[in-house]
Amino acid sequence: MNREQWRPFLRQWSEEWIDSHDPEKDGELDEAVVRDRWLGFAPASEEEIAAAEARLGRTLPPSLREFLAVTNGWRDAGCFLYRLAGTAELEWLADTDRSYLIEIYDELAEDNADGEEEEEDPDVINEAEVLRRSLLVSLEGDAADVFLDPEDVNERGEWTAYWLASWSGEGLEPYESFYELMYDQYKSFHALRQPEGETKDRWDTKVEEARLAVLGGEIEGPLKVLDDAEEFGNERALLLRFQMLTMLGGGEQQAEISRVVDYAHHPDILQHVLFVPELLPLVFEEDRTRDLPHGWSTLRFSKENGPEWLQSLLADHEARRAAPDFRLSFGNPEFDAAVHHILDRLAADPAFQVPDPYEQQRQNATYEEVWVDGQPAMRVTMPTLTASAVLMSEESEDGVPTDFEAHDPFGAYDRTRERQQQLIDEAWPELKEAIRLWRPLHEDHIAPVVLFADPALAEMITEERGREILSMCRSGG
Repeated sequence: MNREQWRPFLRQWSEEWIDSHDPEKDGELDEAVVRDRWLGFAPASEEEIAAAEARLGRTLPPSLREFLAVTNGWRDAGCFLYRLAGTAELEWLADTDRSYLIEIYDELAEDNADGEEEEEDPDVINEAEVLRRSLLVSLEGDAADVFLDPEDVNERGEWTAYWLASWSGEGLEPYESFYELMYDQYKSFHALRQPEGETKDRWDTKVEEARLAVLGGEIEGPLKVLDDAEEFGNERALLLRFQMLTMLGGGEQQAEISRVVDYAHHPDILQHVLFVPELLPLVFEEDRTRDLPHGWSTLRFSKENGPEWLQSLLADHEARRAAPDFRLSFGNPEFDAAVHHILDRLAADPAFQVPDPYEQQRQNATYEEVWVDGQPAMRVTMPTLTASAVLMSEESEDGVPTDFEAHDPFGAYDRTRERQQQLIDEAWPELKEAIRLWRPLHEDHIAPVVLFADPALAEMITEERGREILSMCRSGG
Protein backbone atom coordinates (compact mmCIF):
# COMPACT_ATOMS: atom_id res chain seq x y z
CA MET A 1 0.00 0.00 0.00
CA ASN A 2 1.44 3.37 -0.99
CA ARG A 3 0.99 6.67 0.83
CA GLU A 4 -1.84 7.75 -1.48
CA GLN A 5 -3.76 4.67 -0.34
CA TRP A 6 -2.74 4.95 3.31
CA ARG A 7 -3.93 8.55 3.62
CA PRO A 8 -7.69 8.10 2.91
CA PHE A 9 -7.77 4.83 4.84
CA LEU A 10 -6.22 6.40 7.94
CA ARG A 11 -8.37 9.52 7.57
CA GLN A 12 -11.53 7.40 7.56
CA TRP A 13 -10.27 5.36 10.53
CA SER A 14 -9.67 8.60 12.44
CA GLU A 15 -13.12 9.97 11.69
CA GLU A 16 -14.86 6.78 12.76
CA TRP A 17 -12.78 6.38 15.90
CA ILE A 18 -13.36 9.95 17.02
CA ASP A 19 -17.09 9.87 16.28
CA SER A 20 -17.54 6.61 18.24
CA HIS A 21 -15.32 7.70 21.14
CA ASP A 22 -16.87 7.49 24.59
CA PRO A 23 -15.01 9.74 27.05
CA GLU A 24 -16.45 7.90 30.07
CA LYS A 25 -15.14 4.53 28.89
CA ASP A 26 -12.13 5.56 26.81
CA GLY A 27 -10.77 8.61 28.56
CA GLU A 28 -10.20 11.97 26.94
CA LEU A 29 -8.78 12.29 23.44
CA ASP A 30 -5.64 14.34 22.86
CA GLU A 31 -6.37 17.95 22.03
CA ALA A 32 -4.54 17.58 18.72
CA VAL A 33 -6.74 14.62 17.77
CA VAL A 34 -9.94 16.57 18.47
CA ARG A 35 -8.62 19.66 16.69
CA ASP A 36 -7.34 17.90 13.57
CA ARG A 37 -9.69 14.90 13.63
CA TRP A 38 -6.58 12.81 13.03
CA LEU A 39 -5.19 9.92 15.11
CA GLY A 40 -1.80 10.31 13.52
CA PHE A 41 0.96 12.86 13.52
CA ALA A 42 2.78 14.91 10.91
CA PRO A 43 4.34 12.87 8.08
CA ALA A 44 7.92 11.69 8.49
CA SER A 45 10.32 13.23 6.03
CA GLU A 46 12.50 11.14 3.73
CA GLU A 47 15.45 12.21 5.87
CA GLU A 48 13.78 10.93 9.05
CA ILE A 49 12.91 7.60 7.43
CA ALA A 50 16.43 7.23 6.04
CA ALA A 51 17.90 8.03 9.46
CA ALA A 52 15.76 5.33 11.07
CA GLU A 53 16.88 2.82 8.44
CA ALA A 54 20.54 3.74 8.95
CA ARG A 55 20.18 3.36 12.72
CA LEU A 56 18.44 -0.02 12.39
CA GLY A 57 20.73 -1.22 9.61
CA ARG A 58 17.81 -2.32 7.39
CA THR A 59 15.58 -0.82 4.71
CA LEU A 60 12.06 -0.78 6.13
CA PRO A 61 9.36 -2.83 4.37
CA PRO A 62 7.22 -0.89 1.86
CA SER A 63 3.91 -0.74 3.76
CA LEU A 64 5.59 0.53 6.95
CA ARG A 65 7.77 2.99 5.03
CA GLU A 66 4.76 4.44 3.23
CA PHE A 67 2.77 4.53 6.46
CA LEU A 68 5.48 6.64 8.12
CA ALA A 69 5.48 8.98 5.13
CA VAL A 70 1.82 9.69 5.94
CA THR A 71 2.05 9.75 9.74
CA ASN A 72 5.13 9.52 11.93
CA GLY A 73 3.45 7.27 14.53
CA TRP A 74 -0.18 6.53 15.34
CA ARG A 75 -2.60 6.61 18.24
CA ASP A 76 -5.27 3.98 18.96
CA ALA A 77 -4.55 1.36 16.31
CA GLY A 78 -7.67 -0.59 17.24
CA CYS A 79 -8.99 -1.28 20.71
CA PHE A 80 -5.83 -2.85 22.15
CA LEU A 81 -2.96 -0.82 20.69
CA TYR A 82 -2.64 2.67 22.12
CA ARG A 83 0.50 3.91 20.32
CA LEU A 84 2.58 2.86 17.33
CA ALA A 85 6.17 4.01 16.93
CA GLY A 86 7.40 6.81 14.72
CA THR A 87 10.77 6.80 13.00
CA ALA A 88 12.74 7.83 16.10
CA GLU A 89 11.00 5.21 18.28
CA LEU A 90 11.42 2.08 16.16
CA GLU A 91 13.68 -0.41 17.93
CA TRP A 92 14.70 -4.04 17.73
CA LEU A 93 12.78 -5.85 20.45
CA ALA A 94 16.00 -7.29 21.87
CA ASP A 95 17.21 -3.74 22.61
CA THR A 96 14.05 -2.60 24.44
CA ASP A 97 12.72 -2.99 27.97
CA ARG A 98 10.26 -5.56 26.57
CA SER A 99 13.01 -7.99 25.67
CA TYR A 100 11.68 -10.12 28.54
CA LEU A 101 9.20 -11.47 25.98
CA ILE A 102 12.11 -13.25 24.31
CA GLU A 103 13.06 -14.86 27.62
CA ILE A 104 9.46 -15.94 28.23
CA TYR A 105 9.24 -17.66 24.85
CA ASP A 106 12.67 -19.20 25.29
CA GLU A 107 11.40 -20.81 28.51
CA LEU A 108 8.24 -21.98 26.78
CA ALA A 109 10.33 -23.57 24.02
CA GLU A 110 12.47 -25.34 26.64
CA ASP A 111 9.39 -26.60 28.47
CA ASN A 112 7.97 -27.99 25.22
CA ALA A 113 11.28 -29.68 24.43
CA ASP A 114 11.20 -31.41 27.83
CA GLY A 115 7.78 -32.88 27.10
CA GLU A 116 6.85 -35.88 25.00
CA GLU A 117 8.39 -35.95 21.56
CA GLU A 118 6.00 -35.15 18.75
CA GLU A 119 6.38 -35.32 15.00
CA GLU A 120 8.04 -32.12 13.80
CA ASP A 121 5.68 -29.70 12.04
CA PRO A 122 7.47 -27.62 9.38
CA ASP A 123 4.88 -24.86 9.73
CA VAL A 124 5.58 -24.35 13.44
CA ILE A 125 7.86 -21.37 14.00
CA ASN A 126 10.35 -20.86 16.79
CA GLU A 127 8.57 -17.95 18.40
CA ALA A 128 11.49 -17.02 20.63
CA GLU A 129 13.80 -16.88 17.62
CA VAL A 130 11.36 -14.69 15.70
CA LEU A 131 11.06 -12.31 18.62
CA ARG A 132 14.85 -12.20 19.05
CA ARG A 133 15.29 -10.73 15.54
CA SER A 134 12.06 -8.72 15.27
CA LEU A 135 11.41 -5.00 15.05
CA LEU A 136 9.07 -3.66 17.73
CA VAL A 137 6.51 -1.31 16.16
CA SER A 138 4.10 -0.84 19.08
CA LEU A 139 4.85 1.41 22.05
CA GLU A 140 1.80 1.04 24.28
CA GLY A 141 -1.04 -1.47 24.38
CA ASP A 142 -3.33 -3.67 26.42
CA ALA A 143 -0.74 -6.46 26.85
CA ALA A 144 -0.57 -6.48 23.05
CA ASP A 145 2.29 -5.77 20.64
CA VAL A 146 3.19 -5.64 16.95
CA PHE A 147 6.45 -6.99 15.52
CA LEU A 148 7.97 -7.24 12.04
CA ASP A 149 10.33 -10.09 11.09
CA PRO A 150 13.15 -8.91 8.74
CA GLU A 151 14.17 -12.49 7.96
CA ASP A 152 10.78 -13.47 6.54
CA VAL A 153 10.32 -11.34 3.43
CA ASN A 154 7.88 -11.95 0.57
CA GLU A 155 8.24 -11.15 -3.13
CA ARG A 156 6.93 -7.60 -2.55
CA GLY A 157 9.61 -6.91 0.03
CA GLU A 158 7.12 -7.02 2.90
CA TRP A 159 8.26 -8.41 6.24
CA THR A 160 5.92 -10.84 7.98
CA ALA A 161 4.09 -8.94 10.71
CA TYR A 162 3.09 -10.49 14.03
CA TRP A 163 0.39 -9.64 16.54
CA LEU A 164 1.00 -10.86 20.09
CA ALA A 165 -1.56 -10.46 22.86
CA SER A 166 -0.82 -12.30 26.10
CA TRP A 167 -4.53 -12.65 26.85
CA SER A 168 -5.37 -14.33 23.51
CA GLY A 169 -3.55 -17.60 24.19
CA GLU A 170 -2.67 -17.77 20.49
CA GLY A 171 1.02 -16.88 20.59
CA LEU A 172 2.42 -15.01 17.59
CA GLU A 173 -0.28 -14.45 14.95
CA PRO A 174 1.24 -13.83 11.49
CA TYR A 175 0.19 -11.42 8.74
CA GLU A 176 1.64 -10.94 5.26
CA SER A 177 2.57 -7.33 5.95
CA PHE A 178 2.28 -4.42 8.34
CA TYR A 179 -0.70 -3.18 6.31
CA GLU A 180 -2.52 -6.53 6.59
CA LEU A 181 -2.10 -6.44 10.36
CA MET A 182 -3.34 -2.84 10.54
CA TYR A 183 -6.37 -3.69 8.42
CA ASP A 184 -7.17 -6.55 10.76
CA GLN A 185 -7.04 -4.15 13.70
CA TYR A 186 -9.38 -1.86 11.79
CA LYS A 187 -11.83 -4.73 11.32
CA SER A 188 -11.54 -5.59 15.01
CA PHE A 189 -12.34 -1.99 15.92
CA HIS A 190 -15.51 -2.18 13.83
CA ALA A 191 -16.49 -5.56 15.25
CA LEU A 192 -16.13 -4.34 18.84
CA ARG A 193 -17.35 -0.73 18.53
CA GLN A 194 -19.63 -0.93 15.49
CA PRO A 195 -19.23 2.76 14.70
CA GLU A 196 -21.73 4.53 12.48
CA GLY A 197 -20.43 5.90 9.22
CA GLU A 198 -19.47 5.13 5.65
CA THR A 199 -17.90 1.73 6.38
CA LYS A 200 -20.92 0.42 8.26
CA ASP A 201 -23.30 1.75 5.62
CA ARG A 202 -21.27 0.14 2.85
CA TRP A 203 -21.35 -3.29 4.54
CA ASP A 204 -25.08 -2.96 5.28
CA THR A 205 -25.65 -2.44 1.57
CA LYS A 206 -23.42 -5.36 0.58
CA VAL A 207 -25.14 -7.69 3.07
CA GLU A 208 -28.56 -6.84 1.66
CA GLU A 209 -27.28 -7.48 -1.86
CA ALA A 210 -25.85 -10.80 -0.72
CA ARG A 211 -29.16 -11.78 0.92
CA LEU A 212 -31.07 -11.20 -2.31
CA ALA A 213 -28.45 -13.11 -4.29
CA VAL A 214 -28.76 -16.11 -1.92
CA LEU A 215 -32.54 -16.14 -2.32
CA GLY A 216 -31.91 -16.13 -6.07
CA GLY A 217 -29.85 -19.31 -5.80
CA GLU A 218 -26.31 -17.91 -5.71
CA ILE A 219 -23.86 -19.34 -3.16
CA GLU A 220 -20.12 -18.66 -3.39
CA GLY A 221 -20.19 -14.91 -4.08
CA PRO A 222 -22.70 -14.03 -1.34
CA LEU A 223 -20.98 -16.35 1.13
CA LYS A 224 -17.69 -14.48 0.62
CA VAL A 225 -19.41 -11.11 1.15
CA LEU A 226 -21.10 -12.34 4.32
CA ASP A 227 -17.81 -13.76 5.61
CA ASP A 228 -16.09 -10.39 5.13
CA ALA A 229 -19.01 -8.45 6.59
CA GLU A 230 -19.09 -10.69 9.66
CA GLU A 231 -15.44 -9.82 10.36
CA PHE A 232 -16.54 -6.18 10.53
CA GLY A 233 -19.09 -7.08 13.20
CA ASN A 234 -22.18 -7.10 10.99
CA GLU A 235 -24.63 -9.24 13.00
CA ARG A 236 -27.02 -9.64 10.10
CA ALA A 237 -24.18 -11.16 8.08
CA LEU A 238 -23.46 -13.53 10.98
CA LEU A 239 -27.06 -14.76 11.00
CA LEU A 240 -27.30 -15.13 7.23
CA ARG A 241 -23.92 -16.83 6.93
CA PHE A 242 -24.79 -19.28 9.71
CA GLN A 243 -27.84 -20.42 7.79
CA MET A 244 -25.78 -20.95 4.64
CA LEU A 245 -23.01 -22.84 6.45
CA THR A 246 -25.52 -25.05 8.21
CA MET A 247 -27.06 -26.05 4.89
CA LEU A 248 -23.66 -26.56 3.27
CA GLY A 249 -22.16 -28.56 6.10
CA GLY A 250 -25.04 -30.76 7.14
CA GLY A 251 -25.53 -31.40 10.86
CA GLU A 252 -21.80 -31.03 11.45
CA GLN A 253 -22.16 -27.24 11.31
CA GLN A 254 -24.41 -27.23 14.38
CA ALA A 255 -21.32 -26.87 16.56
CA GLU A 256 -21.19 -23.29 15.30
CA ILE A 257 -24.52 -22.47 16.95
CA SER A 258 -22.48 -21.18 19.90
CA ARG A 259 -21.03 -18.44 17.68
CA VAL A 260 -24.50 -17.14 16.89
CA VAL A 261 -26.24 -17.74 20.21
CA ASP A 262 -23.85 -15.62 22.24
CA TYR A 263 -25.67 -13.36 24.69
CA ALA A 264 -22.49 -11.45 25.52
CA HIS A 265 -21.52 -10.54 21.95
CA HIS A 266 -24.72 -10.92 19.91
CA PRO A 267 -27.69 -10.09 22.19
CA ASP A 268 -29.75 -8.76 19.27
CA ILE A 269 -29.74 -12.18 17.58
CA LEU A 270 -31.18 -13.79 20.72
CA GLN A 271 -34.13 -11.39 20.45
CA HIS A 272 -34.48 -11.78 16.70
CA VAL A 273 -37.78 -13.17 15.43
CA LEU A 274 -35.91 -16.23 14.10
CA PHE A 275 -34.30 -17.17 17.40
CA VAL A 276 -37.09 -19.21 18.99
CA PRO A 277 -38.45 -21.01 15.91
CA GLU A 278 -35.16 -21.64 14.04
CA LEU A 279 -32.13 -21.33 16.32
CA LEU A 280 -33.37 -22.48 19.72
CA PRO A 281 -34.21 -26.01 18.49
CA LEU A 282 -30.62 -26.28 17.23
CA VAL A 283 -29.35 -25.28 20.67
CA PHE A 284 -31.30 -28.15 22.24
CA GLU A 285 -30.20 -30.61 19.55
CA GLU A 286 -26.57 -29.65 20.12
CA ASP A 287 -27.06 -30.32 23.82
CA ARG A 288 -28.70 -33.68 23.10
CA THR A 289 -25.79 -35.00 21.07
CA ARG A 290 -23.11 -33.41 23.29
CA ASP A 291 -20.56 -34.22 20.59
CA LEU A 292 -18.51 -31.20 21.64
CA PRO A 293 -15.02 -30.51 23.04
CA HIS A 294 -14.92 -31.16 26.79
CA GLY A 295 -18.68 -31.85 26.83
CA TRP A 296 -19.69 -28.18 26.83
CA SER A 297 -22.94 -27.18 25.15
CA THR A 298 -24.45 -23.81 24.30
CA LEU A 299 -27.58 -24.71 26.26
CA ARG A 300 -25.78 -25.69 29.45
CA PHE A 301 -23.55 -22.63 29.37
CA SER A 302 -26.50 -20.29 28.72
CA LYS A 303 -28.54 -21.85 31.52
CA GLU A 304 -25.78 -21.33 34.05
CA ASN A 305 -24.38 -17.99 32.92
CA GLY A 306 -26.96 -16.25 30.75
CA PRO A 307 -29.09 -13.28 31.82
CA GLU A 308 -32.36 -13.96 33.61
CA TRP A 309 -34.54 -13.31 30.56
CA LEU A 310 -32.58 -15.89 28.53
CA GLN A 311 -32.75 -18.49 31.29
CA SER A 312 -36.51 -17.96 31.50
CA LEU A 313 -36.88 -18.40 27.75
CA LEU A 314 -34.83 -21.62 27.83
CA ALA A 315 -36.87 -23.01 30.73
CA ASP A 316 -40.13 -22.27 28.91
CA HIS A 317 -38.96 -23.97 25.74
CA GLU A 318 -37.67 -26.96 27.70
CA ALA A 319 -41.03 -27.36 29.42
CA ARG A 320 -42.86 -27.35 26.07
CA ARG A 321 -40.44 -29.94 24.68
CA ALA A 322 -41.18 -32.22 27.65
CA ALA A 323 -44.91 -32.29 26.87
CA PRO A 324 -46.12 -35.66 25.45
CA ASP A 325 -47.65 -34.01 22.38
CA PHE A 326 -44.62 -31.84 21.52
CA ARG A 327 -43.68 -31.73 17.85
CA LEU A 328 -41.05 -29.57 16.24
CA SER A 329 -42.41 -26.90 13.94
CA PHE A 330 -40.55 -26.58 10.67
CA GLY A 331 -42.15 -23.33 9.54
CA ASN A 332 -45.24 -22.29 7.61
CA PRO A 333 -48.14 -24.78 7.81
CA GLU A 334 -47.83 -26.21 4.28
CA PHE A 335 -44.12 -26.89 4.65
CA ASP A 336 -44.47 -28.13 8.23
CA ALA A 337 -47.15 -30.64 7.20
CA ALA A 338 -45.07 -31.94 4.30
CA VAL A 339 -42.00 -32.44 6.47
CA HIS A 340 -43.92 -34.19 9.24
CA HIS A 341 -45.50 -36.47 6.66
CA ILE A 342 -41.98 -37.65 5.76
CA LEU A 343 -40.91 -38.05 9.39
CA ASP A 344 -44.09 -39.89 10.42
CA ARG A 345 -43.57 -42.40 7.64
CA LEU A 346 -39.95 -42.97 8.66
CA ALA A 347 -40.89 -43.34 12.34
CA ALA A 348 -43.48 -45.99 11.48
CA ASP A 349 -40.90 -48.26 9.87
CA PRO A 350 -39.61 -51.06 12.16
CA ALA A 351 -36.03 -49.91 11.54
CA PHE A 352 -36.76 -46.68 13.44
CA GLN A 353 -38.41 -48.46 16.35
CA VAL A 354 -35.29 -50.21 17.61
CA PRO A 355 -34.12 -48.39 20.79
CA ASP A 356 -31.00 -46.29 20.30
CA PRO A 357 -28.52 -47.28 23.06
CA TYR A 358 -26.26 -44.37 22.16
CA GLU A 359 -29.11 -41.98 22.91
CA GLN A 360 -29.74 -43.85 26.18
CA GLN A 361 -26.10 -43.30 27.12
CA ARG A 362 -26.30 -39.60 26.32
CA GLN A 363 -29.48 -39.11 28.31
CA ASN A 364 -28.01 -40.80 31.38
CA ALA A 365 -24.53 -39.30 31.15
CA THR A 366 -23.24 -37.19 34.02
CA TYR A 367 -21.32 -33.96 33.56
CA GLU A 368 -18.79 -32.55 35.98
CA GLU A 369 -17.08 -29.17 35.64
CA VAL A 370 -13.30 -29.50 35.86
CA TRP A 371 -10.22 -27.47 34.95
CA VAL A 372 -7.85 -28.69 32.22
CA ASP A 373 -4.61 -26.78 31.59
CA GLY A 374 -6.05 -23.76 33.36
CA GLN A 375 -9.25 -23.77 31.27
CA PRO A 376 -12.78 -24.77 32.32
CA ALA A 377 -13.86 -28.08 30.84
CA MET A 378 -16.53 -30.71 31.32
CA ARG A 379 -15.87 -34.31 32.33
CA VAL A 380 -18.45 -36.59 30.74
CA THR A 381 -19.17 -40.01 32.26
CA MET A 382 -21.17 -42.42 30.14
CA PRO A 383 -23.11 -45.17 31.97
CA THR A 384 -22.61 -48.85 31.23
CA LEU A 385 -25.62 -50.18 29.36
CA THR A 386 -27.53 -53.27 30.35
CA ALA A 387 -26.15 -55.92 28.05
CA SER A 388 -28.42 -57.94 25.81
CA ALA A 389 -27.43 -61.52 25.02
CA VAL A 390 -27.09 -62.59 21.40
CA LEU A 391 -26.13 -65.97 19.96
CA MET A 392 -22.73 -66.00 18.28
CA SER A 393 -20.84 -68.77 16.44
CA GLU A 394 -17.18 -69.29 15.83
CA GLU A 395 -15.06 -72.19 14.67
CA SER A 396 -13.41 -74.18 17.46
CA GLU A 397 -9.89 -75.58 17.33
CA ASP A 398 -11.15 -78.91 15.91
CA GLY A 399 -13.10 -77.15 13.16
CA VAL A 400 -16.52 -77.72 14.67
CA PRO A 401 -18.71 -74.57 15.01
CA THR A 402 -19.36 -73.63 18.62
CA ASP A 403 -22.29 -71.46 19.69
CA PHE A 404 -22.08 -69.16 22.67
CA GLU A 405 -23.83 -66.13 24.12
CA ALA A 406 -22.18 -62.71 23.92
CA HIS A 407 -23.23 -59.43 25.44
CA ASP A 408 -23.88 -56.90 22.67
CA PRO A 409 -26.00 -53.92 23.80
CA PHE A 410 -25.35 -52.01 20.56
CA GLY A 411 -25.68 -54.87 18.07
CA ALA A 412 -29.41 -54.77 17.34
CA TYR A 413 -29.35 -51.03 16.78
CA ASP A 414 -26.18 -51.06 14.69
CA ARG A 415 -27.70 -53.73 12.44
CA THR A 416 -30.70 -51.46 11.71
CA ARG A 417 -28.62 -48.42 10.80
CA GLU A 418 -28.05 -49.51 7.21
CA ARG A 419 -31.81 -49.83 6.74
CA GLN A 420 -32.41 -46.45 8.38
CA GLN A 421 -29.88 -44.76 6.11
CA GLN A 422 -31.47 -46.36 3.07
CA LEU A 423 -34.93 -45.07 4.07
CA ILE A 424 -33.54 -41.61 4.79
CA ASP A 425 -31.86 -41.41 1.38
CA GLU A 426 -35.03 -42.60 -0.34
CA ALA A 427 -36.98 -39.79 1.35
CA TRP A 428 -34.68 -37.04 0.06
CA PRO A 429 -36.55 -36.36 -3.24
CA GLU A 430 -39.75 -35.82 -1.26
CA LEU A 431 -38.06 -33.36 1.09
CA LYS A 432 -36.50 -31.55 -1.86
CA GLU A 433 -39.94 -31.15 -3.40
CA ALA A 434 -41.33 -29.95 -0.07
CA ILE A 435 -38.77 -27.13 -0.02
CA ARG A 436 -40.86 -25.45 -2.72
CA LEU A 437 -43.58 -25.00 -0.09
CA TRP A 438 -41.22 -23.27 2.36
CA ARG A 439 -41.79 -19.60 3.11
CA PRO A 440 -39.43 -17.40 5.17
CA LEU A 441 -40.57 -16.15 8.56
CA HIS A 442 -38.59 -12.94 8.16
CA GLU A 443 -36.54 -11.23 5.47
CA ASP A 444 -33.38 -12.57 7.21
CA HIS A 445 -34.70 -16.12 6.92
CA ILE A 446 -32.92 -17.59 3.89
CA ALA A 447 -32.99 -21.35 4.63
CA PRO A 448 -34.97 -23.74 6.86
CA VAL A 449 -32.11 -24.55 9.24
CA VAL A 450 -34.53 -25.85 11.88
CA LEU A 451 -34.58 -29.05 9.79
CA PHE A 452 -31.23 -29.89 11.39
CA ALA A 453 -32.90 -30.10 14.79
CA ASP A 454 -34.30 -33.48 13.72
CA PRO A 455 -31.66 -36.27 13.59
CA ALA A 456 -33.12 -38.00 10.52
CA LEU A 457 -33.38 -34.77 8.52
CA ALA A 458 -29.91 -33.69 9.62
CA GLU A 459 -28.57 -36.97 8.24
CA MET A 460 -30.62 -36.61 5.07
CA ILE A 461 -29.30 -33.15 4.16
CA THR A 462 -25.74 -33.85 3.13
CA GLU A 463 -23.45 -31.06 1.95
CA GLU A 464 -24.37 -31.77 -1.67
CA ARG A 465 -28.10 -31.74 -0.90
CA GLY A 466 -27.79 -28.59 1.20
CA ARG A 467 -26.16 -26.94 -1.80
CA GLU A 468 -29.11 -28.06 -3.92
CA ILE A 469 -31.50 -26.41 -1.48
CA LEU A 470 -29.55 -23.15 -1.51
CA SER A 471 -29.35 -23.25 -5.30
CA MET A 472 -33.15 -23.34 -5.56
CA CYS A 473 -34.55 -19.88 -6.24
CA ARG A 474 -36.54 -18.87 -3.17
CA SER A 475 -36.96 -15.16 -3.93
CA GLY A 476 -40.63 -15.61 -4.72
CA GLY A 477 -41.45 -16.73 -1.16
